[in-house]
Amino acid sequence: MDFLWHKVSEKEKETIKKQAKEIMDGFSKKLSKVGELKESFIERDECERDESDTAKGCEIDKRKMFENAPKKNKDFIIAERKSW
Repeated sequence: MDFLWHKVSEKEKETIKKQAKEIMDGFSKKLSKVGELKESFIERDECERDESDTAKGCEIDKRKMFENAPKKNKDFIIAERKSW
């Protein structure tokens, strides 16, 4: 994202930072008023999900996953933490 800052003047940068801070402060203030959230549980007599072995679209295609992975070896996708 640094490449975007090269086209913005110092005055505009400060304005953007000030606006962002005001938005975050306002959100934070409203969030503090929400209070404690309680979990709700829904229990049904019958499940709407098809959990049978013949359910379509539930199988993972390992070949496709490995095609899309940038780093992999024979059996594993190699992932790196915080690489973004």
